[in-house]
Amino acid sequence: MTTVYDFTARAIDGADISLDRFRGQALLIVNTASRCGFTGQYSGLEDLHSRFADQPFEVLGFPCNQFGAQEPGSADEIETFCTTHFGASFPLFDKVEVNGPNRHPLYAWLTEQKKGFLGSRTIKWNFTKFLTDREGRVVGRFAPQVTPGSLEAEIARLL
Repeated sequence: MTTVYDFTARAIDGADISLDRFRGQALLIVNTASRCGFTGQYSGLEDLHSRFADQPFEVLGFPCNQFGAQEPGSADEIETFCTTHFGASFPLFDKVEVNGPNRHPLYAWLTEQKKGFLGSRTIKWNFTKFLTDREGRVVGRFAPQVTPGSLEAEIARLL
C-alpha cells in the first residue's frame, strides 16, 4: 500500500527529500502561492507548525504557479518572501504542478486518495490542504477557504 512516505520532492534549496524522513508524523500538505488572496494563511500554517513543534506533526509547503501565475518567483525569492513576511520555518519545497500532465507524483496520489467537490481530482486553487495521519494515509482534504487554525482540533486528534 502506498503512503505519503513513499514519495520524494525537491526542497526549496534544491535537495531531493524523501518524505520517508517524516515517517510517524501527521502532515499538513499545502500548495502555496505568494501573491494570492489566501497568502496570509502562511501565518496560520506557521502557527500550527509552532503549536505542534514538540508533537509528531509537520506542515509541508509546496509552492505552485498554476493558479493565476500567483507564484512567479524563483526558489530563493519564494523562500525569502515566506521567511521575511511570515517567519515560515516549516519545510518548503520547490515549485510543483498540482494539476495536468506534469502533476507532481505526490499530488497525483493525494488527489486520488481524497477527491474534491463532486469527486474531482483537480486542485481548484492555491492553499488546498491535505492532512495525513501518522501512518501516511490521507485523512482529509480541505478547500482553500478552510483556515489552518480551524484544523487544529483535527490535527490534535491524530497525535
